[in-house]
Amino acid sequence: MPSTEKCRAAVLGSPIAHSLSPVLHRAAYAELGLHDWSYDRFEVDEEALPGFVAGLDASWAGLSLTMPLKRAIIPLLDEISATAASVEAVNTVVFTEDGRRVGDNTDIPGMIAALRERGIDKVDSAAVLGAGATASSAVAALAAVCAGPVTAYVRGPERAAEMRAWGERLGVDVVIADWADAAAALSAPLVIATTPAGATDALAGSVPTAPGILFDVLYEPWPTALAAAWSARGGAVVGGLDLLVHQALLQVEQMTGRVPAPLAAMRQAGEAALAAR
Repeated sequence: MPSTEKCRAAVLGSPIAHSLSPVLHRAAYAELGLHDWSYDRFEVDEEALPGFVAGLDASWAGLSLTMPLKRAIIPLLDEISATAASVEAVNTVVFTEDGRRVGDNTDIPGMIAALRERGIDKVDSAAVLGAGATASSAVAALAAVCAGPVTAYVRGPERAAEMRAWGERLGVDVVIADWADAAAALSAPLVIATTPAGATDALAGSVPTAPGILFDVLYEPWPTALAAAWSARGGAVVGGLDLLVHQALLQVEQMTGRVPAPLAAMRQAGEAALAAR
């Protein structure tokens, strides 16, 4: 457990002004009675990252990393977890008592926890929309959740090759399909949308009559057109805020040593912040 002297944490990235991480972490500190703890946000790009990390003193307990730093941070660390290594992405750094910098990835277990919170432990097959950094985490999460093939709907041969490689690396049977056929994805028992805002809006009119489960990793704007159409058809929807809260909860636990972190308080704070925007 970090000592009481370690009481600073922050999220780094570029752009960073939109990040909800300070809201979630500060809500957790308040609920846990950690009144001396602080959590801030810093605009840091890949070029500035080494200097920023080198300038941190012993009061720092940990860092959250968002784009474009999840890979750039790895050479600056002493150790990374097997989970982080599996997708070559670190979103959490904990500074140990002996001064080591240890990296982890809480996006993957956060995604699994968000699904399990809704009673989703196993599906026979799944579809992934998109092939960016979040898609690799989705494939890693599906290794624990999906018993059968995962169909990835992507644009272009380069993205297709990347998703095939992730499937092989993570032990998941990834089948590649063209983005032009993405409407077919919506009939899968579990659909994970990992695309930027607006990318799936055109699919909203193709939601089947009795849809399965949609996990849309966006949280702003919310609901997305696809999520709204999915709910209107009676399908279960897991949102980006669910993912954000669960991955942040694991970060709070690692950085503070306090388990369990207050899930309900963190979610409530996140919902309030989004409603105020």
